[in-house]
Amino acid sequence: MCNGRAKVPGPRRERGCDEARVNDRLRLFSYWRSSAAYRVRIGLNLKGLPYEVVPVHLLRGGGEQRSPEFRSTNPQQLVPVLEHGQRMLRQSMAILEYLDEVFPQPGLLPVTARDRQRVRALAQLVACDVHPLNNLRVLQYFEHEWNVPQPERDEWVRHWIREGLGACEEMLADHPSTDEFCDGHSPTLADCCLIPQLYNARRFGLDVAKWPTIARIEQACLALPAFDAARPERQPDAPVAVTA
Repeated sequence: MCNGRAKVPGPRRERGCDEARVNDRLRLFSYWRSSAAYRVRIGLNLKGLPYEVVPVHLLRGGGEQRSPEFRSTNPQQLVPVLEHGQRMLRQSMAILEYLDEVFPQPGLLPVTARDRQRVRALAQLVACDVHPLNNLRVLQYFEHEWNVPQPERDEWVRHWIREGLGACEEMLADHPSTDEFCDGHSPTLADCCLIPQLYNARRFGLDVAKWPTIARIEQACLALPAFDAARPERQPDAPVAVTA
């Protein structure tokens, strides 16, 4: 990874791709605890791509993502944003698929259309159905606009994580394509999305062991350097109390 934290294998690049584009610098606008940025860090690490982390503190001073400078980077005022040369790439799922097209090895999607559909469904279960309901800006709206107390906000988060991970466990358990990872013997887009959501589950006091297939897959993922280097506590902008 970047900043000397971990080494991962170098990428095999897209045959016939414009070398100037492939060799352009990668800079990731990230927040250490953002699960969307976390999934992109995993994808970059799995590809063995060197990149620079540009921290964007989502809480300091009302949120650095709301500054005019960052708004010019992403009008949505969200992380992650991946800068690749002169291009600003937004939305974590689109970024991951872009990386898979430009740097296709190792692949984040299976070979067959049916298996790719399954992996995308598992990934989007987290990225589209669970994560948006628990996003920082949703919780801040509850707090500042509706005065929802902290315990109720926390229970809102736990409810939707339980709903999503319960469904994910059913989709993974005893499925013939589920193996060491969500689909087969190597990590895919689904694993990139699942692992950050489990970090969030623990943040809000949920016991991941109640979903045994998910817990087993998490253990396999975190044993890999690409996942380990992407952990929130290993990021350059993580608070000292977390990294110690």
